[in-house]
Amino acid sequence: MICVLPVLLLVLASLYANLGLDCVLEMNSPRLVHGRMGEKQMRRQKGFSLIELLIVVAIILIIASIAIPNLLRARMSANEASAVAAVRAINAAQISYNSAYPTTGYAATLAALGGTSCAPPTSTSSCLIDTQLASGTKNGYSFTLSGATGTPVATYQIIASPITPNQTGVKFFCSFADAVPRSSPTAIATCDTSIAPLQ
Repeated sequence: MICVLPVLLLVLASLYANLGLDCVLEMNSPRLVHGRMGEKQMRRQKGFSLIELLIVVAIILIIASIAIPNLLRARMSANEASAVAAVRAINAAQISYNSAYPTTGYAATLAALGGTSCAPPTSTSSCLIDTQLASGTKNGYSFTLSGATGTPVATYQIIASPITPNQTGVKFFCSFADAVPRSSPTAIATCDTSIAPLQ
């Protein structure tokens, strides 16, 4: 829609230019130039004309049609970089959690890795990640911790998905107990070695 508007405005400007040219020719005729009527018509030519305003608006819309998609792509790239950093943070937190609570193993929920009561931290509130990440959403991505099995828990998977695909992010990310971030262009159901490691 944004790309069509400048074309429409330029067409209108072209039509107005043709009409304006006819008006100028009529105004330069001897009947209008002489006398008070001719002076009034000449005074009305001062200031910005409609065609000049249309050209300015068209230029602004053309710049906007180029800049806005670039800004959206930059925002998605920033969200994806944040999601990868969050996956790495969760992996690091899981390693620390497993070391701190060997009888429990890995944390089964993000809430166990987060927490607000840290004096002292416990296995249900270890305070290893920030509360926003522990809530499951951060910077346009949702995070799901699942697959915690065994006693003590010996495996897990973390999956990061864009909240609104192609708007808040394009790629999907995941990791499991090997702590290697992986990415996929499509939604991830199970994170395993079939998903390529992040380059």
